[in-house]
Amino acid sequence: MQGSARRRPFPAAAPGSPPPAGTLFPGRGHGAVKGEDSFKTSPFHLDLWFYFTLQNWVLDFGRPIAMIILPLEWFPLNKPSAGDYFHMAYNVITPFLLLKLIERSPKTLPRSMVYVSIIMFVMGASIHLVGDSVNHRLIFSGYQHHLSVRENPIIRNLRPETLIDSFELLYYYDEYLGHSMWYIPFFLILFIYFTGCFTPVAEESRMPVAALLLVGPSSLYYWYLVTEGQIFILYIFTFFAMMALVMHQKRKGLVLDSNGLFLFYSFIITLLLIAGWVAWLWNDKILRKKYPGVIYIPEPWAFYTLHMSNLHPAKESL
Repeated sequence: MQGSARRRPFPAAAPGSPPPAGTLFPGRGHGAVKGEDSFKTSPFHLDLWFYFTLQNWVLDFGRPIAMIILPLEWFPLNKPSAGDYFHMAYNVITPFLLLKLIERSPKTLPRSMVYVSIIMFVMGASIHLVGDSVNHRLIFSGYQHHLSVRENPIIRNLRPETLIDSFELLYYYDEYLGHSMWYIPFFLILFIYFTGCFTPVAEESRMPVAALLLVGPSSLYYWYLVTEGQIFILYIFTFFAMMALVMHQKRKGLVLDSNGLFLFYSFIITLLLIAGWVAWLWNDKILRKKYPGVIYIPEPWAFYTLHMSNLHPAKESL
């Protein structure tokens, strides 16, 4: 009868032939998910890791150095410094590189968590930009980072005393809120990426020469990040989570690929550098007073203002 004829099913596709028109390709589309059982292995991302390490050193570690070295006539104290422009560039380039790193993961990673982490990262780094800009520029007026806000000679004599509360608020935004919203998503994104760095092929678990050359500068930067940011607890929890994941995946017959090894070894060397730093300054009584408690990890800039500030004396005329 008309209208009652059965629809003929699509003929079975031959092995290796493309699917019929209208069929979603695996791995395509907004909600597609990669097959995790394929265990695709990514080659070592030399370009991304190199750019990541370079911009960390130049734009993060180098920004306070540039602010101190460059003549004040070029960047007056009431205007953004060279370090501030470095920080602005860092706030744009770093999340971009993190997103590109996530894109190259052979495993599908939780997009929503990545996006929220990137948003928090940019917001926290931007908060830190303002607080850090003012705090570092106070060095030229005699501010000493190895002392608390209220103990600083240029702060404790301020009138009215409520101005001291304002500087403590600025310090809170810089050292606590800004650091938390900056570093927590930063390490979370690195760990999320790390979860996709496993392969069942033992031959692929080795680092190329380029990775061996980059692991030293990368580890040294993480040492600076952890000590200056005072985020040892966050770092050590991330490292322990990495170790636990490595042992868990090993029971499944999976090993780290070259990118995972690079990140894992960077964290191991960072821990050794932190231990050496603490041992070197273990008996420093002044830094001990600023960093009381069980976890004693002095900031490099506190060490600088305490022992090396005579290299750049305060500009009293300013």
